[in-house]
Amino acid sequence: MKSVFLTDRGKVRQHNEDSGGIFFLEDELALAVVADGMGGHQAGDVASQMAISEIERLWSMQRKEELSTPDQIEQWLREAVAQVNSSIYQYAKENEDCQGMGTTIVVVVLNQEFITVGHIGDSRCYLLNSNGFTQITDDHSLVNELVRSGQISPEDAEHHPRKNVLMRALGTEETVVLDIKSLEWEASDVLLLCSDGLTNKVPISEIEAVLKDESDLKAKARTLIDKANAAGGDDNISVALVMHDWTENGSE
Repeated sequence: MKSVFLTDRGKVRQHNEDSGGIFFLEDELALAVVADGMGGHQAGDVASQMAISEIERLWSMQRKEELSTPDQIEQWLREAVAQVNSSIYQYAKENEDCQGMGTTIVVVVLNQEFITVGHIGDSRCYLLNSNGFTQITDDHSLVNELVRSGQISPEDAEHHPRKNVLMRALGTEETVVLDIKSLEWEASDVLLLCSDGLTNKVPISEIEAVLKDESDLKAKARTLIDKANAAGGDDNISVALVMHDWTENGSE
């Protein structure tokens, strides 16, 4: 499996409130995750970094035998994210500077046969395969709710003044629901996890075109970030890419 994670502050923000990474378990399982923090006084980067470090810690304690089926992985993801949510929520309660902080999260567990995707918020997961380029996640945002209920069109949503208002986030409430699904993937399929700093700036058709070109994964990730910055770069940008290629494990 080939993989890469890149994050960039962008051209406007003073600091990067995104965090993420790709972590392996006994060479047969991988976990890819992107988190986009929010909150004043740098609390957003606290929330996202807490989410990544905590889920990496919980991941490192697992054995592959305990995560061999979609049901087992889905159960582990729900429990792990609930624990992360509790940690962030408690930290915010105990630290005045961090009150109200939270983060999105999109997390994927991968093996040779299938992927299990969980998410909260508007960081997204896409899959490029022989059937095309598909968005796997469904944003937990006010604007997406308005689109789903027919109150505004998808075109209106692109420029809606409340586009960044989230209906669900990690760490802002005592409990939170993780949307989760498992699906098969095959050789040469490419998985993209990203924060909205990419998808708010780069059209989906352009993202698909970059992923389909012949360059290596790191070059694809760098091109996506460069395109977001060229379009204004007014948010942090994070990209995790994973290609189904089990002859080779590791990051590029």
